[in-house]
Amino acid sequence: MPDLTQTETVTAETTSAPGAPVAPEKAEKARSLWGDAWADLRRNPYFVVSSVLIFFLLVIAAFPSLFTSVDPTKGDLVHHFLGKPELSKVGSPDWLGWDGQGRSVYARLVYGTRASIIVAVSVTAIVTVIGGITGMIAGYFGGMTDAIMSRITDIFFGIPFLLGAMVVLQAFAERTVWTVVFALAFLGWTQINRVMRGAVITVKQADYVHAAKALGASTTRILIKHILPNAMAPVIVVSTIALGGYIAAEATLSYLGLGLASPTISWGVDISAGAAQIRVAQHILLYPSIMLSITVLAFIMLGEAVRNALDPKLR
Repeated sequence: MPDLTQTETVTAETTSAPGAPVAPEKAEKARSLWGDAWADLRRNPYFVVSSVLIFFLLVIAAFPSLFTSVDPTKGDLVHHFLGKPELSKVGSPDWLGWDGQGRSVYARLVYGTRASIIVAVSVTAIVTVIGGITGMIAGYFGGMTDAIMSRITDIFFGIPFLLGAMVVLQAFAERTVWTVVFALAFLGWTQINRVMRGAVITVKQADYVHAAKALGASTTRILIKHILPNAMAPVIVVSTIALGGYIAAEATLSYLGLGLASPTISWGVDISAGAAQIRVAQHILLYPSIMLSITVLAFIMLGEAVRNALDPKLR
């Protein structure tokens, strides 16, 4: 039987040049969950398309005057709503026709983006903060604290979302963007609370949390440095998907006459006004509905892409 050790030594010596230093193997840099997620997102076409759409919508909301110079609140009955849209005149005031008060449908589409984006982003930020903090406290401390906060959450969770928002809005004599934000945020934090609570209950069992406790770390430090970063992934997913839902909720309330109202410019307000002329001037209703659908779809696509990137089970 040949000596295997000698054979391996001879083989190694013959395959390497005499006197040449052996180069150490370069260790691959480890990536975190967020690094892996970003790498997956960049290759996801849904993320790329939705991000471009959302960026474009944000630019329209921030700088509407770049896209039209027409005053969206100024009506001129010379422009009859029965006139057909001039689809060949892209970007002109009469590109998408006129509404019942002689206002440019295109200009109102552009300026209506701001109200929808402000409502969606503001509500999402508020419910994420409120639901995240309450869910983290309930999940981490448990016991009586968790029981009391869970019962309060159950009370709000049992109220139908849109119906409850209608009731809350009835308490305000004037309904502005911020009253709609308050009504939606007042009832919308419960889902984030449940998601954060479940994530914290899972994370607090990890070894690094027990190690931090053993080393004498304060509760605040443990929550901020160890619990929160590792429990935020599902919250970010739910919040991103919910953005589109809040835009649709605002439009629904405005369509029913319980949300935003004139002179505030909103897609929901225009859809409500266009419903009265749907038999003779479908463009008044059609274009705000298309814009609303595209916006909601963009945020839902973004949320789905983020969910697929952050959920290890879906990789």
